[in-house]
Amino acid sequence: ACSACTASRRPAQSSGSTGPGRSIFQPCSLSSPCNSFWLPNQVAKVGCASRIFFAGWQLLIQELVVKCLETENERLNKRIGGDVKSIGKMRKADLVAEIYADAIRGLDDAWGDYPAIVPLLPSGADASAPHLTWDGRFMQEGEATFFELSGCFRRYHAPLCRTVFLGKPEQYLLDAEKALVEGLEAGLDTARAGNTAGDIARALAKPLEAAGIERGARAGYPIGISYPPDWGERTISIREEDNTVLKPGMTFHFMPGLWMDGWGLEITESILIKENGPAECLCNRPRRLFVKS
Repeated sequence: ACSACTASRRPAQSSGSTGPGRSIFQPCSLSSPCNSFWLPNQVAKVGCASRIFFAGWQLLIQELVVKCLETENERLNKRIGGDVKSIGKMRKADLVAEIYADAIRGLDDAWGDYPAIVPLLPSGADASAPHLTWDGRFMQEGEATFFELSGCFRRYHAPLCRTVFLGKPEQYLLDAEKALVEGLEAGLDTARAGNTAGDIARALAKPLEAAGIERGARAGYPIGISYPPDWGERTISIREEDNTVLKPGMTFHFMPGLWMDGWGLEITESILIKENGPAECLCNRPRRLFVKS
């Protein structure tokens, strides 16, 4: 182990049964500064995780378009073998079940593993806070729901977030979308080898501040190998105060979520720092608010 890994360990409480000359170490996490960048074969596994997400997101949007604003009579009749006359719109719990099914099936030879964090998908006012899960309520027209999900392959993760609005969004949400995408793309262009994590955060902040949006949270973290309860690595942090120099092979979840008073919006990217040029996005999905009428 490198010195940073060794320093991250602390002795565990011992009952004295370890024997003379032995000790038990309790690792704080699987990550250390030496794990913030990956070899090509490891990057390929992160790429497999992003492919799983790509396929899952396509199916997720299809589920929302086709079923959220229609009754689920036929679907539920098939499942329970009953005679359901009127059930209503899609329950969020049913949508999460579909998300899990797609994520575990994977895509082609990239089978899906269980991610370190469960699907996060708060709606409406609940989206003003991060890390909320699901319930049994129906998806509602007139609400934004952000989906924070990750593909997982052999414990490598590629998280990504997008937001779906059912109905017609208010102008303030469209204005926030414009500023967030502009800041996200400025940050992606700044995410180059030789720049710092703080440079990304400052590039992101300018369009948001110009739009009157203030966010105090960090804007991302390294990703790679993880187990529950978190897929982020506790090493580098994309915030203005972090002067860590970016190096080729580093992978991050660039995650500038907006959690505002009564609403939320997430549009994020998992990225790979390249030898030359801006960072590579690991998942090819449009950077926008998905509006479904």
